[in-house]
Amino acid sequence: MDFNPCMKHKIVRKVVRDFSEAELGPIAHEIDRDARFPWEVIDKMRILDFFGLQIPRKYGGAEVDSISYAITIEELSRVCAAIGLCVTVHNSVGAAPIVRFGTEKQKERFLPPMACGERIGAFCLTEANAGSDASGVETNAVQQETGYVINGTKIFVTNGGICGYALIFATTTDLSGEASTSVFIVEKGMDGFSVGEIEDLCGMRANPVSSLFLEDCLVPLDNCLGSSVSGVRIALTALDTGRIGIAAQALGIAQGAFEAAVKYAKERHQFKKPISSFQTIQNYLADMATDIDAGRLLLYRACALKDEQKPFGTEAAMAKLYCSKVATRTTSLAMQIHGGYGYSKEYDVERYFRDAKVTEIYEGTSEVQRLVISRAVLA
Repeated sequence: MDFNPCMKHKIVRKVVRDFSEAELGPIAHEIDRDARFPWEVIDKMRILDFFGLQIPRKYGGAEVDSISYAITIEELSRVCAAIGLCVTVHNSVGAAPIVRFGTEKQKERFLPPMACGERIGAFCLTEANAGSDASGVETNAVQQETGYVINGTKIFVTNGGICGYALIFATTTDLSGEASTSVFIVEKGMDGFSVGEIEDLCGMRANPVSSLFLEDCLVPLDNCLGSSVSGVRIALTALDTGRIGIAAQALGIAQGAFEAAVKYAKERHQFKKPISSFQTIQNYLADMATDIDAGRLLLYRACALKDEQKPFGTEAAMAKLYCSKVATRTTSLAMQIHGGYGYSKEYDVERYFRDAKVTEIYEGTSEVQRLVISRAVLA
């Protein structure tokens, strides 16, 4: 096993880091404060293929390897986690299920607009009474001769306020009356499909999270994804890939907070010397550096297994579980190192602290990750 990054991965990291610091860095505080989605930066991201990272070249995507993908999400999130979230959800649980389960006709129709960022994807599983239980969705789709009539509400939809395509999980009833779970590609502008108000959240405030409403929304038969495949299977498969993205996002948040803490510790003086000279601060920084490195190795192992087309679900769950914990622990220590300044919105660590917590919740809570891991262990 080679632990040294290849030249390709070094270049990917440099390109994304330079872009993030130049384009996202100057506005990260403002868009968080105002809960504003920065369309002006999104237009520049399209040129760099950020929205086609996991889409095959055949359909206009970049088709990068999984480690390059993780590095991209990590570097975006290191500066602005909300935009890292937009990109990873679009790629990993928005486009990837279409790549994996879509018909050739569906791929040719939906993937090119997603690859260029013309249509941003959303993954709509969570409801008021369904989240961790993927089979418990109450949104209902009734099959008719011309398509499916869908009724229901999806909540806490990442990219919900800006999505062009939404993957809607619904309980279907076919013409014979048999019920199952299916996935539908619902397009912006379809009759009966509407977006709720943007949620006022603790963190990730620059991502337009919202509810989506479907009221007698007629969706063509051709928009049923993987018609012969269980919707629950599609959900679980998509979430395996999604957890790689969220682990990378959490790692980026931790890295950003760590770098801010190192910088501050060298600059801040107490008792006539920098606080970086105190053993307690050194211990904090040592723990943070070790945690981040360990998380990165777990993440890249899951990425390598995915690219080798080997089972990676357990490893992705481990990476997501650990990296999200590293994010919350690292941002907390970074805030502690900053002291009172860390509690001020003038410093980035306050934003990192708020952004970190949700990585333990979405794409499967930490408790669900432990369930996935323990099942593999006991098997």
